[in-house]
Formats: sequence, structure tokens, C-alpha cells
Amino acid sequence: MTRTDADDGYELTVTRSFIAQHYLTVPDPGPEGVVHSHQFTVELRFSGPTLGEYGYLVDIDAVDALLDDLEARYRDALLNDLPEFEGLNPSIEHFARLFGDRVVEALADPNPTGLTVRIWEDDVSWASHSRRLGE
Repeated sequence: MTRTDADDGYELTVTRSFIAQHYLTVPDPGPEGVVHSHQFTVELRFSGPTLGEYGYLVDIDAVDALLDDLEARYRDALLNDLPEFEGLNPSIEHFARLFGDRVVEALADPNPTGLTVRIWEDDVSWASHSRRLGE
């Protein structure tokens, strides 16, 4: 049996909900092709094999502050109009990756080695994007 970091690792998840709008830009998008709102719920899941100096994988207060900034950016926004979505269909798959890009840019804590961003667009549908950190 091969062991991995996930076998002995820690995980910490912080969530945030906000309403934003988008419309899909694919051929024949049906009703999703007109501007509509979703109450998005974002889950940031950090992972890593060890805890930092104070016994945290990542400081929850720091993650909350980071989410405050990202919520302010996306809350009530039309995703299609934001520069990061230029030329992209604003799917929740793209949103999860782009949200993660902003988390990585703002994250000061070097301890976590993995990040998964999961975005729910309703009670039954979500997409996620995972990446290694610090590489």
C-alpha cells in the first residue's frame, strides 16, 4: 500500500455564500443564456500534512478576511463583465478555478500544501478545482 500526504494530513474548510449573476455564452444555452442569479456557496478546503507553529493548518481568521475581500468583488456582480471571465463561458467550473487563483494570490500562510475550491450554484450542483500550493 502506498501512503500519501492525504493519508495522514489535515484539512480545513471555510465556506461563504453570496448572490451573483451570470449568463452562459455557449451555443443554444436555453434559459441559462439570459442574465440570472445564483446564490453561490464557496467552500475553500485547505490540506496539508502538518500544522503550523500555533497548531493551525491555516488561520481561519485570515481565510475569513480573504473571503470578505472576494465576496465584496463577486457579490451582486455580473460575472460576464469581470476581466477574469473575458473570453470565457462563466461556468461554475471556470469560476472555481478563477476564485482559487485569487485565493492563491492573497494567501500569506505557507503551511497548506493543497487547495480545493468547490462552488455550489444551487442545492444540487457544484464544481470544484484543486491545486497543489507552494510548488
